Amino acid sequence: MSGQRGNWFTRHWQLIPGSAWMILFLIAPLIMMIYVSFWTQTSFDIKPDLTTKSWQTFFSQPVYYSALWNTIRVWLIVLVGTFVLGVPVAIFIGLFVRSNTVQTILLVLAVIPFWTSFLVRIVAWKPMLGQNGALNIILMKAHIISEPLSFLLYTEVGMIIGMIQIYLVFVVGPVTFMLSRIDPNVIEAARDLGAGTGRIFKDILLPLSRPGLVTGAIFVSVLVLGEFATPASLSGRKVNLLGNVIVTQVGSLKWAFASVAGVVLTVVIALVIVGLLRITDLRKEV
Repeated sequence: MSGQRGNWFTRHWQLIPGSAWMILFLIAPLIMMIYVSFWTQTSFDIKPDLTTKSWQTFFSQPVYYSALWNTIRVWLIVLVGTFVLGVPVAIFIGLFVRSNTVQTILLVLAVIPFWTSFLVRIVAWKPMLGQNGALNIILMKAHIISEPLSFLLYTEVGMIIGMIQIYLVFVVGPVTFMLSRIDPNVIEAARDLGAGTGRIFKDILLPLSRPGLVTGAIFVSVLVLGEFATPASLSGRKVNLLGNVIVTQVGSLKWAFASVAGVVLTVVIALVIVGLLRITDLRKEV
């Protein structure tokens, strides 16, 4: 018996550090957050007396339903926007640029904004989107518009523009990596057999790049669903997401209600990740 235990420990001892990390920094905080969500919250105090009052408040107030819906809606818009803009860029870098050096340079250029602070990149959009900002000046000089656009800053439109630009690289990077692994001879053979661009994209590029698409979708989804800084800055606090609800409640020392919103947000993120992982098995494909 002792020999079997020794053999089990020998085979699985490498799992101990990773398991300990997961328990301490993932499972334990989640359990604590769920536990605190049932505490009794008063105006200026919180007691470890279990109650469902905070949960009832969350699911009975339209403002929190609205925050949940806004979070999901903005996530879908930003996810689609990053894919619409990011996939063509990834196709160009991964397929049409065959030099590894040039590919690296282009990817580094895409990552350059991350060399600055996240908050600095958000604030930098304000002079770009304002009525007297760079974007309006460019559009007017190009005679595309006759007067400045007023819906770009401190609106949901401005917030979404900022989010798409900030998270675009998380789609470009993984998709470019997967596309660069495709042998050009495969595409050439498909063309020789009469396959058009649409057929090549559907039957070759899309299946082979699916792991990169899923990875990019997971990165963008986790980051956007947990957003609070970009909405607060670029929407002028006109768009309320679950992340903003959590920040507001924590600032008001309402830990129980913040925990409720945190649990709901965690469940939404988990469902999204599980759904995306069902599209492809990343452990086998990457």
